[in-house]
Amino acid sequence: MFTEKSQSADKDGSNSSPATHIADATTPGVHTGNPETDITTEANAPTRQKSKRRRRLLMGAAAALVLAIAAVFGVPWIREILTTVSTDDAYVNGHVTFVAARVPGQVSRVLVDDNNRIHKGDLLVELDREPYQVVVAVKKAAVDTAKADLDAAKANVRGIEARARSQRWKFQHAIEDVENQIALLHAKIAALDKSKATLTLAEAEFNRTKKLVASAVASREEFDRREAALSVARAEVTQALDDIHQIRASLGLPAEPENGADLGLVPPDLDQTFSSVRQAQSELIQSAAELGIIHSFNETPKQMLEEFYKRDANGDIDKIFAGLVPGAPAVKQAEAKLESAERDLDQAELNLRYCEIIAEIDGVVTRRNVNPGNNVLAGQGLMAIRSLDEIWVDANFKETQLRDLRIGQAADLYVDMYGGRRVFPGRIAGFTMGTGSTLALLPPQNATGNFVKVVQRLPVRIELQNYDPNKDPLFIGLSVVPYVYLNRPATGPDAGKVLQASVPQSPAAALAGRPAVGDK
Repeated sequence: MFTEKSQSADKDGSNSSPATHIADATTPGVHTGNPETDITTEANAPTRQKSKRRRRLLMGAAAALVLAIAAVFGVPWIREILTTVSTDDAYVNGHVTFVAARVPGQVSRVLVDDNNRIHKGDLLVELDREPYQVVVAVKKAAVDTAKADLDAAKANVRGIEARARSQRWKFQHAIEDVENQIALLHAKIAALDKSKATLTLAEAEFNRTKKLVASAVASREEFDRREAALSVARAEVTQALDDIHQIRASLGLPAEPENGADLGLVPPDLDQTFSSVRQAQSELIQSAAELGIIHSFNETPKQMLEEFYKRDANGDIDKIFAGLVPGAPAVKQAEAKLESAERDLDQAELNLRYCEIIAEIDGVVTRRNVNPGNNVLAGQGLMAIRSLDEIWVDANFKETQLRDLRIGQAADLYVDMYGGRRVFPGRIAGFTMGTGSTLALLPPQNATGNFVKVVQRLPVRIELQNYDPNKDPLFIGLSVVPYVYLNRPATGPDAGKVLQASVPQSPAAALAGRPAVGDK
């Protein structure tokens, strides 16, 4: 058959290519006319059918594998997209401490350089100490002088105290002397009354004797004796009256009261107004003023003594005077000068300690701009220290992403420096109270009418958890991609809130960490 077809084809002039014959020879169910070829073709047909089934199986298995891979990796990815909020506008931030000189001086040593890691308390820079050592020596001498002045002031006050004691007794004696004079006046008045009675009796006896002498009943001798007794009685009355006048004059009273009043009549407050009492009171007021006790000249002596005794519950004079010495103005003034000199010494010693500039935090030195020999001023910046521990991530989320963000939500932080091999755990710590544009130096003025709505970004602080700078350090400014998980419960302080709770601080708590005024 194959020969007939070939001949027919040759007769028709057809140009069948060898490929066509080959295809015919390999096509299943087509006989070529060659018995050997037909037998080979029929033998290969089941093999070709098995290959097709194998290909179909492989393609199905590949499709199933692709679907499985898509299910394994795609479902978590889709779930992550639906349950997380992310942004690529985030970076590492941290505290920086600027080291500055606290006193002026010349730099003698610089012990650190850029990128050196330091610890709190390490010596960074040392200034020339000699000028401040001289000042400390001068201030110490001033303190010694002030102490000597205080001792002299106390000794002087002790002398004033002794004088005040003497004047106090003198003052009391003056009052008692007036009272004694008044009592003596009353005694003299009583003696005058007695002398007058004696005079009256002597006059009666003299008159009676005089009559008896005329009738020769009484002798002349008796008459002379009665006359002498009368003269003595009259002299005693005169003497008693003179004594009364003298006492009244010594008390500052007229010798004879006006309108014939009683000679013993004296003012009731004479012991408070008498001149010697007032003089003693004035002297005591002067000494008391030097001891820091101020009395008014309008006070009576009695009021002054009562006020003085009130300074002690038991009225102990020794305790009262002992308590007056520390409060004396001269002692207080000397103590104030001593305290001022001690404060000056403390400041001088503090300035001497400030010559050693030490690190206040742990971190790494950056931006060093000081060298030995430089003259620096107080407050001049010398270098900066970047903290290794106190760092966080500032993530600028779009305002459309903030709806479900809350404090305490967990976050995974992918740092470009480490790629995907290291994930840093964190949590939202707070939200900045304003977008970047409103906190700029020149915030936008939308009221002018030139307004184009732009999606704003709000800085969100994410604090690192279990961060170890010795293992995988983070550097300020590194780019970060945070993923905040919305389906995880918020943890930590102020969890679930948008604003942090206020931190009440009493004055006692604010001063709890401060040293006392007298501490060095």
